[in-house]
Amino acid sequence: MTTDTLSKTFAALADPTRRDILARLMAGEASVSEISAPFDMTMPAVSKHLKVLENAGLITRGKSAQWRPRKLNAGPMKDISEWLESYRQHWEERLDRFDAYLTDLQKHETFAPDPNQKDIKS
Repeated sequence: MTTDTLSKTFAALADPTRRDILARLMAGEASVSEISAPFDMTMPAVSKHLKVLENAGLITRGKSAQWRPRKLNAGPMKDISEWLESYRQHWEERLDRFDAYLTDLQKHETFAPDPNQKDIKS
């Protein structure tokens, strides 16, 4: 996978309308009119969003007689997930080291009573 593919995918996912369209397509393929129904925008505006998603490889266009259903293609999102995985591992390792450091500090720290704190007895 090239950076260009990642860039196209991230750019397509940056828009909330396009993310909503992808969420709708998770339920199954749909026509442009079915996809555009919940949005307060024109069909040409929805078509532009679909074109961006199609160019990024996130959806495909089928052909069944006069019907041109759009279908989710989650492959590029899997690529993003794999790309992000290395960063997740990096942060988990850093947090594990920080946790070990804090545990070590607690083992070696001696707690002396605070002279300014009043002794509270039940």
